[in-house]
Amino acid sequence: MSAAVTQAPVRVFTNTRRVPRFPLAVPADVTVLRSGIPHSIPGRSVTIGERGLGVVVAGELHPGDSVGIEFRLPDTGGPFRLKAIVRYQALLHCGLEFVSLTSEQQTLIEHWTRKKSGGNAPASLPVADSGLVAPPPAALTVRKSASLRFRRVTWGALAGMLLLGGLGWWHWRQAWGELESQLPASSPVSQQPPAFVPAEVMQSLLTHKIEPIYPEAARQANVQGVVIIEALVGTDGTVVDVRAISGPVELTLAALDAVKWWRFQPYLVNGQPAQVKTRLAVDFRAN
Repeated sequence: MSAAVTQAPVRVFTNTRRVPRFPLAVPADVTVLRSGIPHSIPGRSVTIGERGLGVVVAGELHPGDSVGIEFRLPDTGGPFRLKAIVRYQALLHCGLEFVSLTSEQQTLIEHWTRKKSGGNAPASLPVADSGLVAPPPAALTVRKSASLRFRRVTWGALAGMLLLGGLGWWHWRQAWGELESQLPASSPVSQQPPAFVPAEVMQSLLTHKIEPIYPEAARQANVQGVVIIEALVGTDGTVVDVRAISGPVELTLAALDAVKWWRFQPYLVNGQPAQVKTRLAVDFRAN
């Protein structure tokens, strides 16, 4: 090529993580306050650690933003709804630090990350007989006393941290409740049953699509096919409810998880946004 190509300067980020991160690719919904109004930004997680989450979002966040994050951690039951702070941001990639975790959430995340790392605390190894004389009873008493003091200090510090965390969560809930109380009341939901809209019409209104994660077990077993899903789309274009109609059972859950995060332009009836039903097809093909 004759024209000189000017390369943009490479941004260098210093890795200051004190805990390891592990790959995690699941849908992640981020909520951020803009002028006192919550805005939902769809996205996808990239990594997770005991203290934070790396995500790619379809919107703009800034370092220091306080956000709500919802995602599903595999093999841990229901979805996680947490609060976090944006610590770094590069293009659409963001690093979030968890704040005000409950003890149950902290335990589940730590258990999952330690299971992924495969690292458990090593058991005490037996000490071979070296022929040395056992320490005198006085030395054992001193060691036991020091161990007891250490445990007391540790438990005291843990109790203090839990108390501070509880107070911080309470203050956050109060502030969040005040913000929500200032929002205008939503209009009453129409009692008329939702109209059925053909799939090709809804496809033309699709604005955001999350590709499904092909289950590894199904890929290895060469399970392919199309999963047909009946979806209820709300007046704001979000998917309110999903139900599998047909398709391979091994691929159904992955298809449902993906369609839940699709977004559409509101479907208008007599010029007003309406809740509608439609059927969507999710195709799985092994490469």
